[in-house]
Amino acid sequence: MIDEKIVKAKRATQFIFLVCGLGIASWAPMVPLAKDRLGLNEADLGLLLLLLGCGALVMMPLTGILISRLGTRKIIAGSVLSAALLLPCLLIIPNIYIMGLVLFAFGCSIGSVDVAMNAHGVQVQNSYGKPIMSSLHGLFSVGGLFGSLGLGFLIKMGLNPIHAAITISVLLILLLVLQFKHLFDYKTEKAIILQFSHVDEAEAVSSRFQWLNSSVLILGLMCFIVFLSEGAMLDWSAIFLRDYKDVEPEFSGIGYAAFSVAMAVMRLTGDAIVSKISSKTVVIGGSILAAIGMLFITLSPWIALSLTGFLLLGVGAANIVPVFFSEGGKIPGLSPTVTIPVITTMGYAGQLAGPALLGFIAHHFSLTIAFEAIALLFIAVAFIYQLRKSSIYAKRRTFRNHP
Repeated sequence: MIDEKIVKAKRATQFIFLVCGLGIASWAPMVPLAKDRLGLNEADLGLLLLLLGCGALVMMPLTGILISRLGTRKIIAGSVLSAALLLPCLLIIPNIYIMGLVLFAFGCSIGSVDVAMNAHGVQVQNSYGKPIMSSLHGLFSVGGLFGSLGLGFLIKMGLNPIHAAITISVLLILLLVLQFKHLFDYKTEKAIILQFSHVDEAEAVSSRFQWLNSSVLILGLMCFIVFLSEGAMLDWSAIFLRDYKDVEPEFSGIGYAAFSVAMAVMRLTGDAIVSKISSKTVVIGGSILAAIGMLFITLSPWIALSLTGFLLLGVGAANIVPVFFSEGGKIPGLSPTVTIPVITTMGYAGQLAGPALLGFIAHHFSLTIAFEAIALLFIAVAFIYQLRKSSIYAKRRTFRNHP
């Protein structure tokens, strides 16, 4: 029977993932308001938006160091509180330079809670004894859905934008306060790290400098590719459907909608899937399915089949990253405070820099070629993961047969 403390920690972690998705997605409907208030053109807006991602990328590796000293619970609390306080400010700042600084700080807060909640989720999963990472990421997607729609809904109900943003901030803080005591404390986390990573406290501190471990970097590289595909769908799918498939502009977002729904549904049901089939099947089978989906999107002459491709991409890619986080939290001799920040940072870099890379390919060749390159990258993920699993299996056999 699973300890009640672990069950409550699992529930609390689910709410934190929901909070993070809600917080970051609430910024999306604020973007047009910020553009109008500051009088920005598209180029200036693009540079401003880049600061959010830069803040997250700067803070993610630093969060690993802070977690090793303070524990994930304190980092989650500080980061959520910071993001909640900064969120309404994004609607009222009249100066572009101050706006850039605040947006960078907001990105730091989101990046920090992202790393901390994944590290905490891995530790809860190890204690729980069953897969939970897929559902956690699914709840992040649900939070993103409500966040992207919630602000607009509150404004539609009669609240002015700043009051709507404050309402969301209060909700974030309330959920944090209600769940804080159920998150694992620092002492409990150290015990879990010792049990599942086989490192003591001194080794966990010194291992901060061992992030160049090949297993960590390989998982991070594969995360980079999968996150790249998510960023590509967000930034390029509507343009592709409009310019290459002659979809009317008002319906060009249907591809990303199909991809998002498929991914959210698969992640919410992913724990049951991962518990019944091997992680190898999830990653390799999912990568191949995602590659097929990308080919459907690019090669099909019929829009219905292209939309099927978006669904296949979402279904295939949904549970790959949760598997990578789970494996990253159980690498022998390395603490999750080392592995999770590295994997998260590399993955987020793919989501941030990937669409720009695809834009470069599209400029010199075509967007179709850029999307087909993603299909090849998914095949590369399947191949790399197969080699990694074969290598691990061979090492275990050698160890067992060693006299």
